[in-house]
Amino acid sequence: MRGPSRSLSLCCLTLLTAGLLTACGGGSPDSSGRSAPGYPRTVENCGRQVTLDAPPERAVSLDQGSTEILLSLGLADRVAGTATWTDPVLKSLEEANSGVPRLADDTPSYERVLAEEPDFVSASFESTVSRVASREKFAQLGVPTYVAPADCAKNNAGDGDGSRSEQLRMDRIYQEVEDLARMFDVEQRGAELVDELRSRITAATEDIDASGVSVLYWFANKESPYMAGCCGAPGIITDRIGARNVFDDTHQEWPQINWETVAERNPDVLVLGDLTRESQTAEEAEQKIRFLESNPVTKHMDAVRNERYIKLSGAAMNPSIRTVNGVERVAAKLREFGLVE
Repeated sequence: MRGPSRSLSLCCLTLLTAGLLTACGGGSPDSSGRSAPGYPRTVENCGRQVTLDAPPERAVSLDQGSTEILLSLGLADRVAGTATWTDPVLKSLEEANSGVPRLADDTPSYERVLAEEPDFVSASFESTVSRVASREKFAQLGVPTYVAPADCAKNNAGDGDGSRSEQLRMDRIYQEVEDLARMFDVEQRGAELVDELRSRITAATEDIDASGVSVLYWFANKESPYMAGCCGAPGIITDRIGARNVFDDTHQEWPQINWETVAERNPDVLVLGDLTRESQTAEEAEQKIRFLESNPVTKHMDAVRNERYIKLSGAAMNPSIRTVNGVERVAAKLREFGLVE
């Protein structure tokens, strides 16, 4: 049996329509109503207690980063839907992802999520959940929700992508893997995935010292470009290779910075988001390069004149297991450019 029955889902949708937000259930306890062996399990998450009575069977993951963790844990058959993608799925996960319904390329509606009869909802960002429905609203229907710890550590108040008072660490991403593995009762798989990620970072950064290299990260938008501040996922990459982010003096996650200021900072290397979504201008890296090389303000920058571009997926520039790919690629390209030994 995969999650709540059709009648349970219809119950939830009926109550939602009627405005009677009464809990319809959640989790998948056995037919007697008892918790599954080893459950209930509770995880601390963003100041909340998330309790499950059984391993989720019909999870809906609202962000690419969260989905790729579930797929990496071998849980494709328990993912009932996914949404909000910036890039193609990792090559190694293509087969696993092929059977997972894409509810929306961006944010799905609340009704679309409920139509999949979820017994668990996960997301990489608090903002993604809130655009669908509040966590309280899901809880009233008996659906536990989980948000990536990397986003919990960020101040999400106000407009924009929030800010960080401290540098994000990979430990937050490892915690997300371990939390999800525990909730889905696949702890060994979680431990193995974390070990693999740690080993890859160690191998990529062994003996590298990029302390003399300055880097800029451009996510998207050419009119008011989103550049990485000090302390998000790009900060992890920069810190692990020892380089310097030219905008490490701002704690905003993705501040919008004018091109005159960018040119003044004149970084050695430009890390360019290579996104396949279509919500901003200059999503693809090639679009960014054409702009940089034709714009009178940017075309004389050292990185542009020397074509020192590093293309990186949007997923790698957000806190996720793809951030490890970012560390690997940036380190390899700096060696290729001859900027580090």
